[in-house]
Amino acid sequence: MAASFNYPSGKAGLPPGALVHVGKQPAAASRITLISYSGSHCEEQAVTSIDDILNRRSADTVLWVHCEGLDMVETLEAIGRSFAVHPLVLEDILNTHQRPKFEEYDDYLFLVLKTLNGDHTLKVEHEQISILLFEGLLFTFREKSDGLFQGLHQRLTNAKGRIRALGADYLTYAVMDLVVDNYFALADTLEESIEKIELKLLARPQPQIFATIQLLKRQLVFIRKAITPLREVLLAVQRSESPLIQEKTLPYFRDVFDHTLRVIDTMDSYRDLINGLLDIYLSSVSNRMNEVMKVLTVFATIFIPLTFLVGVYGMNFDYMPELRWKWSYPILWGFFFLIPAGLLTYFRRKKWL
Repeated sequence: MAASFNYPSGKAGLPPGALVHVGKQPAAASRITLISYSGSHCEEQAVTSIDDILNRRSADTVLWVHCEGLDMVETLEAIGRSFAVHPLVLEDILNTHQRPKFEEYDDYLFLVLKTLNGDHTLKVEHEQISILLFEGLLFTFREKSDGLFQGLHQRLTNAKGRIRALGADYLTYAVMDLVVDNYFALADTLEESIEKIELKLLARPQPQIFATIQLLKRQLVFIRKAITPLREVLLAVQRSESPLIQEKTLPYFRDVFDHTLRVIDTMDSYRDLINGLLDIYLSSVSNRMNEVMKVLTVFATIFIPLTFLVGVYGMNFDYMPELRWKWSYPILWGFFFLIPAGLLTYFRRKKWL
């Protein structure tokens, strides 16, 4: 296995273009799949060498080379040599902490996307997808192997689909559209979580709810950092004059751009909702504390005059005539009951209780 670091700081001191994987350790061995298709056929095969890709290239066929897992430094070097990919681009593919971006080169385009997956535990995981677009050829590089592109594979096997009749630029659009669609699924999950938190908060604010709100706030910052740069990426794609992106494909990229703006606006509204939930929690805690302090103040106010009476008649003076009265003790107890009753009646009339 090639050298690997969890964070970019591990590459300190290495020369530019050094091919070192930066990210989580691969869960399984790398796998490369080649899908070749045209309007009349669609075939899938495993790639064992770069020659498998070079031998299948033709003018009437689109190739999709899907690389799963980034434990493939030697293979990536071979791809760079065979297709004249800049070493810094290869370095960015292996560095999974990249910001979403779009770069133009003479013979190819380079894009970086972020997929996001979350559940009701509010744990959001991200994955980097790197894309190399050539004439009639698309490379996609992923960190792991799962069913993210399963729907896209099914569309390719369907002879009636539009994707089979268009080029590699449309396939690039399809990949980006799939990533953005997953953002909508994540947004729905966040909306459900926010609604549940709001109901619990209105019922009874608890410290656990505050911790959940803080976690959701941190996750939302993480999500916006992954999604917001995609707006700039899609704008750059639409402004690109590269012949690799056909004029008839631009409307599809504009559609993805509109969807991205919707997701960003949704996340901004969620941020406002979460800030509102935080304000509600703090206000609820403050109101509850005020209620407690009000009750304690009422008790203290009631016992102040009682304490005064007890203090007066607890003094050790010899000449205190009340101490020798026959009814002094029951009269004093009468005051002990009348004073609190009078104070409570006064508080109720003032609507302090």
